[in-house]
Amino acid sequence: MVRPFSRPVLFFQTSTLVLLGMLAGCVSSATHEKTLAELEAAKKLSAQQQRQLVGMRESFDLEANQRRAAEEQAASLTKEREALAARSQELQARLDGLEKDKSQLNDDLAKVRSQIADLEQKHTEGSASAQEAIDKLKLQAAAMEAERERLRQEQAKLAANLEQERAAKEEEIKRLTKTQEELSRSLQDEISKGNITIQQVRDRLTINMVDRVLFDSGQAQVKPAGLKVLQQVGDILSKVSDKQIRIEGHTDNVPISAKLQSRFKSNWELSTARATTVVRHLIEKGGVDRQHLSAVGYADTHPVASNDSEEGRASNRRIEIVLYPKDLKQIAGELNQGASDSK
Repeated sequence: MVRPFSRPVLFFQTSTLVLLGMLAGCVSSATHEKTLAELEAAKKLSAQQQRQLVGMRESFDLEANQRRAAEEQAASLTKEREALAARSQELQARLDGLEKDKSQLNDDLAKVRSQIADLEQKHTEGSASAQEAIDKLKLQAAAMEAERERLRQEQAKLAANLEQERAAKEEEIKRLTKTQEELSRSLQDEISKGNITIQQVRDRLTINMVDRVLFDSGQAQVKPAGLKVLQQVGDILSKVSDKQIRIEGHTDNVPISAKLQSRFKSNWELSTARATTVVRHLIEKGGVDRQHLSAVGYADTHPVASNDSEEGRASNRRIEIVLYPKDLKQIAGELNQGASDSK
């Protein structure tokens, strides 16, 4: 009686196993797809976080560069202030010395006059031999009067020179501030992109351009987009007459590639060639007085960031245009000449 039921039971067991296998396959497929979706989402999140990290690093490097530049400018300002203070102290010491000499001369002159009065009194009383001494003392008194007048004039001249130099320095700083404002307006687009920075510390102005603004990689010829930037700079610098303008070429520490060594043996040649190219353009196209310009290549010797990262190397590849003071006496003379011409 058992045998008639054996096949239906076997069929039921087989069907159950097939059904369970299908369900297991469905569950495994759904889990796999879910895992893939989670993995893709994790990859996207990781990529986003990586981009944010790169952005934060770039921002940090830029802030570090700006802080380093500000520190260098502050050190330069301190040296200039110390030099100006030393100059003022020197002139003041000379003024004090002249005042002391003049005071001593006044005392000596008073003594001589007293002696003259005594001798004249004696002469009045009949001492004829005192006349020769009186004449000598009068000559001495006249010489001392002349020396006192000379000291007075020298003192006045020194005081006037000191005031002129102070006025010239303040006027120079005002003009430089105006130049900085004009450059900032003209180059606003590149400044907003982080390609150009402009810094002024008292009487010194620095325009920092990353190399990609003006040059293609490994090249010393200004690219078309860079010509427009240089023209904007030249239009403003052509109006500057009381500053020396130094064009500096800077590179990173990566050696010149073999295919470029036929043109530039090292970064020294490349940085110098780029600086002279900018100078030539400012003279020929920008109308800047050649007497105010100079060019120098520094290669990788003046970095503003670490060369250990691409961001740092990009910051170090740059052109800097530095406006720095002429001699104060020359500036004061130009101001006096301008005042005379306006009369």
